[in-house]
Amino acid sequence: MASFEGRTALITGAGRGQGRSHALRFAERGADLILCDIDSDLDTVPYGLSRRSDLDETVELAEAAGARVMARVADVRDTAALDGLVADGIDSFGKIDIAVANAGIAGISTVAEMSDEAWGNMIDINLSGVFKTLRAVTPHMAGRGYGRMIATSSIVARQGSPNIGHYVAAKWGVLGLVKSLALEMAENGVTVNAVCPTSVDTAMIQNEAFRDLFLPDRDEYTLEDVERAYTELNPIPIPWVQPEDISDAVLFLASDEARFITGEAVPVALGWNARTAA
Repeated sequence: MASFEGRTALITGAGRGQGRSHALRFAERGADLILCDIDSDLDTVPYGLSRRSDLDETVELAEAAGARVMARVADVRDTAALDGLVADGIDSFGKIDIAVANAGIAGISTVAEMSDEAWGNMIDINLSGVFKTLRAVTPHMAGRGYGRMIATSSIVARQGSPNIGHYVAAKWGVLGLVKSLALEMAENGVTVNAVCPTSVDTAMIQNEAFRDLFLPDRDEYTLEDVERAYTELNPIPIPWVQPEDISDAVLFLASDEARFITGEAVPVALGWNARTAA
């Protein structure tokens, strides 16, 4: 397994879920961490978002694993907050080697019924937030001649999906951004890649709104019913992957073993990717 001794990783959306998993995996392998997450809910998101207490718990777990950690409440829509996080992180640890643009939200609406607010929040966080995160570290990494950027996209970024058109559009946009930035940074020793998960066992899907979406004709259902509905979507017959499964791909892309991989979108998708064009 790759060692990240002497490396510093910036991770957005680190309060829980995939972001926490990424942070702990990097901590276990020796990295120092710069972490952030939001501390409020959004009316257009049908589940509760991270709180400062969640981020504090991630910090405690990462420090217990041996990492030095700097953490801030920061909304990835806020350019000044991200630029400040990067500057403070460099002051604290001297450099940033890895940036994981992980923060994201999900929501449900048909395009016809979607509000401007729902569309705007989704694009602002899931696409512009990735852009602002990667932009904030680009001059530093280019100047050092080293860097690993990894963005969280989705397997639906290679297809369409009803009821989540804003989410799909944002995740398609992430792939375009990643591929474009990979070309811009190729001569600077910096790689830029994306991970494309299927459903991950986090609060993003484990909520009443998404369960109702998958079982629209059922007034009552059990967890087994939900698992069965998700499983039916997947060539590998399990309902969802775990955050750690995505972390494995993130750590590989951040490692020296992946130094010649850039502009790629790596699916961790239970076979969904076998149904899309290469």
